[in-house]
Amino acid sequence: MSNAKLQPVLDRIDADFDNSLERLFALLRIKSISADPAFAGDCKAAADHLARDIATLGFAAEVRPTAGHPAIVAKMNGSTDGRPHVLFYGHYDVQPVDPLNLWHRPPFEPVVTDHADGRKIIVARGAEDDKGQLMTFVEACRAWKSVTGSLPVDITIVIEGEEEVGSKNFVPFLEANKGDLKADFALVCDTGMWDQNTPAITTALRGLVYDEVKIKAANRDLHSGIFGGGARNPIRVLTNILGALHDDNGHITIPGFYDGVKDLPPDILAQWKKLNLTPESFLKPIGLSIPAGEKDRLLIEQVSSRPTCDINGIIGGYTGEGSKTVIPAEASAKVSFRLVEGQNPDRIRKAFRDYVTSRLPGDCTAEFIDHSNAPAIALDWNMKPLAAAKRALTDEWGKEALLIASGASIPIVADFKRTLGLDTVMVGFGLEDDNIHSPNEKYDLKSFHKGIRSWARILDAFAEAGK
Repeated sequence: MSNAKLQPVLDRIDADFDNSLERLFALLRIKSISADPAFAGDCKAAADHLARDIATLGFAAEVRPTAGHPAIVAKMNGSTDGRPHVLFYGHYDVQPVDPLNLWHRPPFEPVVTDHADGRKIIVARGAEDDKGQLMTFVEACRAWKSVTGSLPVDITIVIEGEEEVGSKNFVPFLEANKGDLKADFALVCDTGMWDQNTPAITTALRGLVYDEVKIKAANRDLHSGIFGGGARNPIRVLTNILGALHDDNGHITIPGFYDGVKDLPPDILAQWKKLNLTPESFLKPIGLSIPAGEKDRLLIEQVSSRPTCDINGIIGGYTGEGSKTVIPAEASAKVSFRLVEGQNPDRIRKAFRDYVTSRLPGDCTAEFIDHSNAPAIALDWNMKPLAAAKRALTDEWGKEALLIASGASIPIVADFKRTLGLDTVMVGFGLEDDNIHSPNEKYDLKSFHKGIRSWARILDAFAEAGK
């Protein structure tokens, strides 16, 4: 697709923006809360609404059942000339709105209002996560179709309704619909900008292992006056083990934990250093000042590209009001590991369990519960669609688009790789202050407008880059 066709598309986006905003508002008014069965009808209504809207662009759009809330599959193949075929993913479900009393206005009555710093913002549940984000892509497709009658690349859109409750029915849906979801690569718009004016592409996601360990000793809780000093205390045993998981330099001490972990490419590390993520900017807003990770790593590495171990909860003994002098029969902890490329979740889980059991004293046993795991995801830094998207974002925002890693996990990206064999380009326009999952969720009006323009440019760039 020639660049000569791109400018009229961008002009169309600007001229039609008020209508784009109203279409987003129509979707935001639907109370598609997936966690609450009382809103199952609203989830179905959101799926039907989106399918009808996308069908007006010429897509063959269907609402398809899953074991839970329905999903949407929409396809448009313009030709067979070997041009790229992309699979775009989004989700129409939203988080519950509780606590309702903290919202400044009804959460399903969207409005454009002023932020405290003067920015224009869209406020509603789902404004950013993920209705606003997915509609940036739909509106970009609308502009291309309106101006040229076609799309620059072949596109399949898949939108689910259970992302906010773990997508437990979506992987079986992917398996069952493999034939309709074939593509060259996937696109996910559920990530964010570096800041209000700097676009970013997320190129890596940390994986996750979440385990629970329960240490048992005596066959009942014991009187600490009678048995204290003579009987094993599971809390003491547990905390000794947990306290040794990190050394004084912040390194994780589990044998083999860092096997396969690679350093960042030098040019990416140099780019990250220039971003100057400091304790002042990152930690001070949450009341902290000293980075707690590996002391030989930058703060941005600690939170983005290095593996971690965190103790998420400890339970044991008497925790009610007043005092009760007992030595508990058991104590437990929940421990999570954020993993990076090169680490195998199953091996990490086994290494942790071996680490715990090897340190158990006599009279103690350990039981484990597997809560979840997902592998880390990392794109090839030289992937052609990645370079094309970076160029397009840089052109739109007037600042070089950053290639960044996220410390979080987006399980669907791993699912696409495992189920469909697809790498995923992650482009989003959210900001840290968007209050996703919280009261007064918002999406910057600029993010929505320039997000549409960005996707229009990215689709054009994909077409120029080819397969």
